[in-house]
Amino acid sequence: MKQFFVRFNAICRILLVFAATLCGTAAFAQTVTVKGKILDSDGLPLPGAAALIVGTTQGTISDENGDFSFEVNSGATVEISCLGFVSQTITVGGADMDVTITLQPDTQLLDEVVVTALGITREEKTLGYALQEVNGESLLESRETNIANALTGKVAGVQIIRSSGGPGSSSKIQLRGNNSLTGLNQPLIVIDGTPMDNFIGASNNDFWNPS
Repeated sequence: MKQFFVRFNAICRILLVFAATLCGTAAFAQTVTVKGKILDSDGLPLPGAAALIVGTTQGTISDENGDFSFEVNSGATVEISCLGFVSQTITVGGADMDVTITLQPDTQLLDEVVVTALGITREEKTLGYALQEVNGESLLESRETNIANALTGKVAGVQIIRSSGGPGSSSKIQLRGNNSLTGLNQPLIVIDGTPMDNFIGASNNDFWNPS
């Protein structure tokens, strides 16, 4: 009878340890919602700022109002960054968070920094693809009133097709000719971190008018 109680107590202890392990694992894997607003030092929203889980490529970017929201494991560290600003980190607790982040300007030079997907900044020499840059002075040389026409001959693989030669006429920006399988060769245009839709037509007549 004594041996029975000894074995019973041992089994109970094993079950308690197993249950505690399961509870700890569940708590560790708990996900919470982190949302908030990202502002600059003047209190203005920062669109296109990145909120990334440190050590991963998982995250999101802020919208035109500086707002962001995504799911994060509790205990994780989230880095808030934006080109030209000093990054900040926050530690995620065990409950949903609603935060306001104010980023301060970074005075270091940004000449050799490139912004890739999700707002990740990398040095130009570490990229595995070619990068071309067109500055404002080179665009002004042609004295074009249409910025799309001013890009003619400035970037390899970019073709500018003009609808007409009259004042205020629109132009189509096409990448790499007609080699696309879908027939859509429009570039992705991002202004101040916000993607712009330049599709205003149909099929291959999607001309872009910057006005």
